[in-house]
Amino acid sequence: MEFIDLAPATHASGTVRLPGSKSISNRFLLLAALAEGETVVRDLLISDDVERMLDALKLLGIHWERQGQGNDFLVRGAGGAFPVKQAELFLGNAGTAFRPLTAALALSNGQYLLAGVPRMHERPIGDLVDALRQLGADIRYVGNEGFPPLEIHPAPIRAGGRVAVRGEASSQFLTALLMALPLTGAGATVEVVGELISKPYIDITLTLMARFGVAVERDGWREFRIPAGARYRSPGTVFVEGDASAASYFLAAGAIAGGPVRVEGVGRDSIQGDVRFAEALQAMGAQVAMGPNWIEARAPATGRLKAIELDCNHVPDAAMTLAVAALFAEGTTRLSNIASWRVKETDRIAAMATELRKLGATVEEGADFIAVSMSRSEPAGAVSRGLTFTPNAAIDTYDDHRMAMCFSLACLGGVPVRINDPQCVNKTFPDYFDRFADLLAPVIAIDGPSASGKGTVAARVAEQLGFHYLDSGALYRLVALAALRTGVALDDGEVLARIAETLPASFEGGRILLDGADATEAIRSEECSAGSSKVAAFPAVRAALFGRQRAYRQAPGLVAEGRDMGSVVFPDAPLKVFLTATAEARAERRHKQLIDKGMSANIDTLLQDLRERDARDSARAVAPLQKSADAELLDTTAMTVDEAVAWVIERVRQRLPQAAARS
Repeated sequence: MEFIDLAPATHASGTVRLPGSKSISNRFLLLAALAEGETVVRDLLISDDVERMLDALKLLGIHWERQGQGNDFLVRGAGGAFPVKQAELFLGNAGTAFRPLTAALALSNGQYLLAGVPRMHERPIGDLVDALRQLGADIRYVGNEGFPPLEIHPAPIRAGGRVAVRGEASSQFLTALLMALPLTGAGATVEVVGELISKPYIDITLTLMARFGVAVERDGWREFRIPAGARYRSPGTVFVEGDASAASYFLAAGAIAGGPVRVEGVGRDSIQGDVRFAEALQAMGAQVAMGPNWIEARAPATGRLKAIELDCNHVPDAAMTLAVAALFAEGTTRLSNIASWRVKETDRIAAMATELRKLGATVEEGADFIAVSMSRSEPAGAVSRGLTFTPNAAIDTYDDHRMAMCFSLACLGGVPVRINDPQCVNKTFPDYFDRFADLLAPVIAIDGPSASGKGTVAARVAEQLGFHYLDSGALYRLVALAALRTGVALDDGEVLARIAETLPASFEGGRILLDGADATEAIRSEECSAGSSKVAAFPAVRAALFGRQRAYRQAPGLVAEGRDMGSVVFPDAPLKVFLTATAEARAERRHKQLIDKGMSANIDTLLQDLRERDARDSARAVAPLQKSADAELLDTTAMTVDEAVAWVIERVRQRLPQAAARS
């Protein structure tokens, strides 16, 4: 099983630009597909769930295309029901695709098979099917009664009238009905039976339908009326908000571990109910600020969160984050009205209780609630804030993206945490763990050509900030050294990759060790320097060392120097520097360095070698040496080391004030 180990951390700060909302992305895609005209959907979330919807729409005859390399998509609407009348759709575990498509296809007068992963076949859909059958839809269960897979057959649909749907299990059933009913053109009234949960998600549905020209009238939360003659018309261009549920993890990190942490993409003007998660953090004592398109959270002035009791109907997904934040609160946090957790990607109440107990929490669970508390030791010992977390817990995620993201917060208890199957976050947030790591362990990436002084500057910056230091070039030099010592040709990429995969390298007290022997000086020889440039040109070697380099990213932060730190290895680094100098200046520095070590050197030869290496590094097909568009240029030709270090530290103060303040 794949896993990711999160190092102990006690501080989080920074800014995160949120990915698009899954709920809004899939609603916009379906509405655009059913509407008249073409719609440009901007900032669409690219994730497993959305890709399932896109694949399904293509099979159903809807033309869409990605515009450029960004997240903007053009969708050509069908102006009504889907044009393809027979199709088999596999929708994975994407509830935001499966439920609305079931309703729209039931009213499209075609024959369809809808299936998913085993967990999707355990998620009830009977309430939606019963409602659609009231309209005359012919829907049959392929397996267990009340659960997918489903067969949909052509059937005459009763126009107008009333249809009832239960509201207690999932708001997605009501959303699916509301979005599909305009296809009849005759109007209809939907009656909600029982209490409607997750009301903010219905608000999202109504708001987006109105954007496409269908205004739904509602009488409280009991009755919804689709007007006769309603039809979807493209508004031209629509924008997907950032994911407010995803914002909860980062805001909680700021509330737990100092902050400030700011999320951008949602704020006061958001249509998503989960922005009210910020209110829950405030109730726990966190300091929260909000603008039209951003929210920021800091720890309480006292340094400790306090427990709350909360009806979570208005924040059903983000409430999961509160269950983990409760580990850091004084007292017992009780979250109620969360029965919908049991029919999500997993039984989230049971899963949450099991995993919280692994961390040492006391948990009580019921049909629709969970209560969480954490014991404390006073005064605080090795574990931050007196919390008695169980170290080295291995958290199972149940193929549930929100379980993985929620429990990443546990490392803020000052203990290492393992997250099993971290790739499940691909459902909504593929690069979540990289973005989370930015808050705990920001990376300063310093790239540049050979002999530019980047190694000296990077080491000094790391020392001043108290950060970890990575000399990525040392890894390539060690591969070259190992190859030279064993007689492996430096043009044999396959064998070099095997050496890189099993390289017995370690870094101890400023020394670089190869198989336990000090290789600090050996890898600095000119032969080894030239060899490292050659081995670095092989994609297989770079792939073998990629994960090893990223593993150096640990709290409180990392200064990484090399050729492709900012462009390839850490493309999300909040500060990137391209440090360079003229070839003549670099040759003089290298010449002095070698002479000071008692080694013979010819400056003309060194200059020629540097120029050849620059050309080789810049021209290689894989990860060429180049300045990233977002990197700041630092030309050290006329600067001392102290001046270059001061220049970088000043940029750290501007970009990462919290990191600079701790230095």
